[in-house]
Amino acid sequence: MRRADRLFQITQYLRGRRLTTARQLAEWLSVSERTVYRDIRDLSLSGVPVDGEAGVGYRIKPGYDLPPLMFNADEIDALVIGMRMVQAWGGPQLSASAASALAKVVLALPRDKRDFVEATPLFAPDTQMDPQQGECLERIRQAISSRHKLLLDYSDAQQRASQRVVWPLALAFFGGSWLLAAWCEARNDFRSFRLDRVQQLNEQGHYPDRDGRRLADFVRAMRRDRKEQGSTLQ
Repeated sequence: MRRADRLFQITQYLRGRRLTTARQLAEWLSVSERTVYRDIRDLSLSGVPVDGEAGVGYRIKPGYDLPPLMFNADEIDALVIGMRMVQAWGGPQLSASAASALAKVVLALPRDKRDFVEATPLFAPDTQMDPQQGECLERIRQAISSRHKLLLDYSDAQQRASQRVVWPLALAFFGGSWLLAAWCEARNDFRSFRLDRVQQLNEQGHYPDRDGRRLADFVRAMRRDRKEQGSTLQ
């Protein structure tokens, strides 16, 4: 859990409760008591009115609340449908994170706005992503974040198998499928790969930050290709 998320969780946990010990918080958050003491100190320094002391327990003084998030009905609709889409199509980790994020938004909304979330008539059908594809999605996300190459066992639309070493740059959900945008070493150019055609992947070594092979370069190349295709059609 990231530190910012942990501080938020501590604040929510202590609101409206009697004294809670550092040990209880540590067990709940799966961290050390030392980490809890440090987080409590940082919350106090940031202006959160934490009352109590080490060895006794902590609580947040009555009357304290997080500043409400002000969204209109359309903005709430947009947030909810976005989160529901991620929950439906984002794989296990992204799905859980979307549910957690939506719960945090609901907690921070003014009470008279919370009913809008449940009343939102916008839904995303759960496509029941194949577990193997969900694992593939998570591993690619990690590789993008850590800048590691991937060795793909890949089958194209004609079922022709190949192996590709790629530099993963981004993931996009398009036309009902997840696509990996990457620099392909075999083609010495940008390529897109459908995740449902990846038979196997293995992480390789770290790839460098190189001019002409960044995500921004991929986006420019795609825009240029679309523009050229449009000119040809005319």
